[in-house]
Formats: sequence, structure tokens, C-alpha cells
Amino acid sequence: MTICQPRPLFDANASSGGSLGDLPEWDLSDLYTAEDAPELTRDMEWLEQACASFATDHQGKLADLDADGMLGCVQRYERIDTIGGRIMSFAGLRYYQNTTDGERAKFFSDCQDKITTLTTPLVFYTLEINRLPDEVLDGWFAANADLARYKPVFDRLRAMRPHQLSDELEQFLHDQSVVGAAAWNKLFDETIAGLSFDVNGEELNIEGTLNLLTEPDRDQREAGARELARVFGDNIKLFARVHNTLAKEKSVEDKWRNMPTPQTGRHLSNHVEPEVVEALRNAVVDAYPKLSHRYYALKAKWLGLDTLEVWDRNAPLPTEDPKTVDWAEARRMVMDAYGDFDPEMAKIAEPFFDKGWIDAEVKPGKAPGAFAHPTVTEVHPYVMLNYLGKPRDVMTLAHELGHGVHQVLAADQGELLASTPLTLAETASVFGEMLTFRKLLDNAKTKAERKTLLAGKVEDMINTVVRQIAFYDFECKLHAARAEGELTPEDINALWMSVQAESLGPVFNFMEGYETFWAYIPHFVHSPFYVYAYAFGDGLVNALYAVYEEGDADFQAKYFDMLKAGGSKHHKELLAPFGLDASDPKFWDKGLSMISGFIDELEAMED
Repeated sequence: MTICQPRPLFDANASSGGSLGDLPEWDLSDLYTAEDAPELTRDMEWLEQACASFATDHQGKLADLDADGMLGCVQRYERIDTIGGRIMSFAGLRYYQNTTDGERAKFFSDCQDKITTLTTPLVFYTLEINRLPDEVLDGWFAANADLARYKPVFDRLRAMRPHQLSDELEQFLHDQSVVGAAAWNKLFDETIAGLSFDVNGEELNIEGTLNLLTEPDRDQREAGARELARVFGDNIKLFARVHNTLAKEKSVEDKWRNMPTPQTGRHLSNHVEPEVVEALRNAVVDAYPKLSHRYYALKAKWLGLDTLEVWDRNAPLPTEDPKTVDWAEARRMVMDAYGDFDPEMAKIAEPFFDKGWIDAEVKPGKAPGAFAHPTVTEVHPYVMLNYLGKPRDVMTLAHELGHGVHQVLAADQGELLASTPLTLAETASVFGEMLTFRKLLDNAKTKAERKTLLAGKVEDMINTVVRQIAFYDFECKLHAARAEGELTPEDINALWMSVQAESLGPVFNFMEGYETFWAYIPHFVHSPFYVYAYAFGDGLVNALYAVYEEGDADFQAKYFDMLKAGGSKHHKELLAPFGLDASDPKFWDKGLSMISGFIDELEAMED
């Protein structure tokens, strides 16, 4: 099991202006009390025995099982997945608390290595399932309702049938993974966490420097942007090497697997059709002029500028009160919004604050950004923030807490069915943000306060939709170019800039050095083509929220049912009760019209 991806660092905000109160820290003891805990040793020993005996009992024999026997096999596999996920969750979360700590990094790597070795005997399982005739599986499902519940798991496995390699090659890829992509991922993480920036004599990490881009003082924003460019430029050869290597490795594996495009693997894992993603991408790109181009032209007017520099993109409005929101107030704001939607949602969210399920403070070496990690279904999720007290940090709390609520509700599906495809994984998080935003908007006391809230939401939505689709286009170009040969840093820089002017609009001027800003986006490294999931989730939630506003009396019940389904249903099945269909190109226009409507309201305020 992997750590969920952090939100894009372009959404990072704020520098604290005073005490934020007592910021919570993770209590990981619900997983294990320490790296040398006897329970962890016991579980690692159990895992070794369980993997070996599973292979002894079932390898080469799956086709001979009856439905009851296959159910027992699946349940054994699920238990192995749970124990392995528990160990890696503990090791990973400790590591992300301080990625520059050598002991934590070693422990994480050692666990990764050992579990990769221990689970090698399981490689046969998926391969044999995919060699079975359809009628065998159909017979199993007809004979045993408990096994039929796992049909979505089998469907996702068998979607990979055309791309499956020989048993020996699959085992080789499994074994070498720890020195392949995983090792390059770790190099990237440790390099990013270890970068040091000097802004006006103050030494900052990457999170603190990015946060300067939202400061009211324009000179401070510029200083932050130029220092980011300097440090990225100094390290650009390393980042280019990471991207070249990972893109080539992916290309090699895709070739062997007969993947028609670099994006195919992501679409398969997301259980979404390529044409649906293409419809989303095209709808967003077509909407650039009426969304980002129009909004940023409006923002330039507010700031009294003819053109915007990159350091103005996330600048606060001149009328914005640069207030700091302490932790207690942030908690109250989000919990009130959740509770107003449904008291049950607030009840599910409450333990995150009270039981050490959130790590909020910015600390040296801590991974940047924010994420929610589900761990395993028999424990609970953990949320990581880098909370610095700006209003947008409150939105990040609402976002990650939405993930947490979703993960809690889906846990009853069990380890193999709880995990949601990325395209649907952002649903509860973005919906939680929308609830919090609408609550704040309803409580706005003045026109200026309403304008500030609307502008902040539009910027967040542009970051989530427009910017992520631009990121997706950059990745598509990067992988296509890498297929033709090695890319120099200058080649990658040019690809990055080719999507920036198109997505942000003609009002922007791009400083020298901005061409390197692709270097620190973690999604390009950890999860190629992940980023469209953010746009998918935002568009989906905008459409969902429109149904909610129309007054569907059963909306809350339908919404909770959708979250409880986890990964057990396709997006068509999940959205049908709301009268929505993501495969309809007009679906995306409906979602984008909400952003456009907010910009309409902002323009009307100018009259």
C-alpha cells in the first residue's frame, strides 16, 4: 500500500503570523508503537510464513478450486495484503514526518526491500487468475455470493490481461522494483526535502519559500520566486536525470506490456475509459479563455497591473485581510460546515482531531504538501498537513479531512475493495472544501469579504482544474518526447513553458528561471498522469453540488452510499442515482460552468 499523493505544491499557501495554537502530531501507535515493537516483528514473521504457504497451497492450482475454495484463497490474500499494508503504512508515515532522518529512511527502505522479497511468491496469483476462462469465474460468482462480492477486484485484475507478461518477467519486475522507480522516487523526495533557500538572509525549506508566493508584499513574493528559480536551476540536471530515467523505465515496461499509450496504465488503474479523460481534457482546454484567462485579467486590474508576473498568480487581493487562522478556529470552521451538511459527517471527522490522526505542524525534513493516507481498513486513516494559518490552509484541512471521512466510510468494504480509483478518490475531499467554502460565503458580512472568498475559491478551482490539465498535457508531451531520445534540461524546460502561456493566458509575463518550475512537482515522479484526477474530481463535485443545491431530499443518503462503496462500483454506477454520467461530454461543461459563474459574479462586482 502506498502513501496517497500530496496535493500539488502550487496550492501551498501562507506564512504564519503569530501563534497557531497547539498543532496536533501523529500518534502512530495504532499501527505499531515503535520500529522495534514485538508486534511488528511478529507480523513480519507471519507475513513470511503466510506468503510461502499461500504459494505452496495455491500455485498452479487455482483452476481446480471450487467457489468456496476460491473464496478462502481470496480471503487469505486479503489478509496478507492487510498485514503488509500495515507495516508499510507505519514505515512510510514515520519517514514522511522527517525524510532527512537517516534512521527513518533506512527503516522505510529495509521494510520495502523485505516485503518485496516476502511477497515475490504471490506474483503467480494475478497471472493465474488472468489465464482462467471467463466461464470459470462466472461459475464461481454464481455459486457463492460472498465470492461474487469480490467481482470488481477480479474485473480490475483481468483488465490487465492483454498487458500481462510471462510469470518469470512479472516476478523479475516485482523483485527489481525497489531499485527502480522506488529508488528514484526516494532520491527525489530526499532532494526536495533537503533543498535550502536563502530569502533576504532567512534560510527556508521549499514549503516556506513557496508560501512566500502568497504574501501581500510584492517584493517578498518576487524574492521567493527568484530564489526558487535559482535553487531549481542549480539542481536541474539531477531533476532532469530523475525524469529521464523514470520516463524511459515506464516506456520500456509499457512496450513489453503492449500498452498503446503512456497514459493507458493510469486509465486502467483508475477504471476510467480513455475517451472520458480525453473529453475532460478537451472541455477544460477549450474553457481556458473563459476561466483562467478571464480571471487573471480581472486580477491584474485589481492589483493595478498591466501584466502579471508568476509571483502574482497566488497573490492576495489588495482588499484581503491578511489574517491568520489559528488551529482551533480552523477546526471549528470545517467541523461546522461538515455538521451543517450532516451531523454524521462531523462525527466521523471528530476523532482525527482528538486521537492523533493529524500531523499539522511544519517541521524540518517533513514532506511538503498535504495528504490523507488510508493505512489499512482495520486501523484508520492519517492526515498530513503543513499548517501555516492562512484561510486557504483551512481549505486544505477541509480537503484532506474529506479524504479521511471517505476512507473511514469505505473501510467496511475490506482491504481489496475499499480503495477508490483516483478519479473518484477526490470526490469527498473536493466536496468537503465546497461545503466549507459555501459556509464561509453564506456568513460573509460585507461585499469585500464575499469578493475575497469568491476570488480565493476561483483560484483554488483554477489550480485544481486548469493547472492540473496543463500539468497533464506537460506529462503527455514529456513522455512522447522521451520516447524519441534523451531529454536535456532545456528540452524539458521548453515543454513546460509550452503549456504555461496557453493555460494561464496572455496577461502573464514569465520571468527567467520559471521554465524550471516543473522540477519539484511530486506527481510527475511518483504517479505519472495522476494529475487529471484532480480535475476529474473537481468537475464531478461541481456537478454533484448542483444536484445538492437543487434540493434532492435523499442527497445525503445517496452521498454516503457513494462513499461507502469505495472501489466496489464503476463511476457510471455511482453517479447514476444523482442523474449524472461522466461519459457525457456535456457533464464536464456543467462542472466548468460553476467556475465560470463565480467569475461572472466577480465581474459584476466591478460595476
